[in-house]
Amino acid sequence: MSNVFDSMRRWPDVEAPGLVAVDAADRLILDESAELRESAGPGDIVVINDAYGALTLGAAEAGASGIRTHLDALTGERALEANAARVGLTGSFRTLPLGAALVAGARVVLLRLPRSLDALRDIAGLIAAHADPSVVVVAGGRLKHMSVSMNAVLSEHFGQLDISHARQKSRVLLARAPRDGRDPTPAAAQVAGLEVRAFGGVFAGARLDIGTRLLLDNLPDAPAGGTPDDPLIDLACGTGVVGAWMATRYPRAHVYACDQSAIAVASAHATMLANGVSDRVEVARDDMLGGRPAASASFIALNPPFHSAAAVTDLIAPRMFADAARVLRPGGQLWCVWNSGLRYRPLLERTIGPTQQVARNAKFTVTVSTRR
Repeated sequence: MSNVFDSMRRWPDVEAPGLVAVDAADRLILDESAELRESAGPGDIVVINDAYGALTLGAAEAGASGIRTHLDALTGERALEANAARVGLTGSFRTLPLGAALVAGARVVLLRLPRSLDALRDIAGLIAAHADPSVVVVAGGRLKHMSVSMNAVLSEHFGQLDISHARQKSRVLLARAPRDGRDPTPAAAQVAGLEVRAFGGVFAGARLDIGTRLLLDNLPDAPAGGTPDDPLIDLACGTGVVGAWMATRYPRAHVYACDQSAIAVASAHATMLANGVSDRVEVARDDMLGGRPAASASFIALNPPFHSAAAVTDLIAPRMFADAARVLRPGGQLWCVWNSGLRYRPLLERTIGPTQQVARNAKFTVTVSTRR
């Protein structure tokens, strides 16, 4: 696998020293699953939560064909495609949503453990419901991101669980004998006068985080835009709570909500349906605002993420600010909430234009930046 791994990149996701495309957990999952994969036929192998394609391409290089794979992040999906083209493995896999078709009849599942127990529960239940009864799930991760609670969650849906020895600060769990399968259903809650829906792993779940609450409390009474050609934009929408809030507070406004996470997009779709605003809110899976034309928006709301895969990084927000600047019309506004310790205001001034503080609490700041 040296050829595949030596060529792997995170692009188009953020790249920087210390941010890797393949790690020891990927290698351990592939090593622990090698014998199982050798006896698997075409279409028997499924990969879930692959970060940038290491598991998918590692299995393909070893001879697997017809691999079905799911990556939550759109940038990860695009990185997999680019990495596959680089090493001549395009066509050895197909990407699918996290649903029954992904795992139907699967005999071997390679799973990079999600950090969220709710996400793991959704994945485990889905596999147990639709995979072959002989399926073996080879689930691994870095020890710092694993917990004993993951064993308990897997045991809810599998009758046998074996644990590998640790290697290079990584470990693998092997789950067999599927039982009590179920398709994922979103958690539901009422917050800020809205019905919020959240599939496992989406940011904040079915609740309103402190930063987003501060942003909602301070959004303007009458923002510019809101037409079909100039919708109010909820960038990095998560569960869609900001987009749904805008669609209900501004009853005739059209809204565009986007996120690169497939789980977030599914959650936002469910949130819009639950609030009866899906006819005025377009929900899209997009890398930042890649699907929006330049100088086309009057209003963008943003609570920028600070994770790229499992890595904490401050490189994501600057890219989002730059794309917001591209999409905003002259005079258009970016309303942003951010952890006050990050001190984004000078960056917003340089990237967007004049920036004013609108609100601040013990942890977060809300600013409005006007496009020059």
